[in-house]
Amino acid sequence: MLRHTVRAARIVAGGLLLGTGALLAVPGVPGPGVLLVVAGLGVLGGEFEWAERWNSRLRDTVRRFWGRR
Repeated sequence: MLRHTVRAARIVAGGLLLGTGALLAVPGVPGPGVLLVVAGLGVLGGEFEWAERWNSRLRDTVRRFWGRR
């Protein structure tokens, strides 16, 4: 029972972070949108494979952009 509650809490928290980050990432809206998207994908990555793939792809893109590999 506790395991299901923790999983549901992770999904809700990750979804809220992802949704809020997506809203704040819109141009013209101030805020740490991209950081919240990354945090949301990190939380959801523990539960879903698709979120882990997106998070890895986003990290690779940022590393290439900043010249670190």
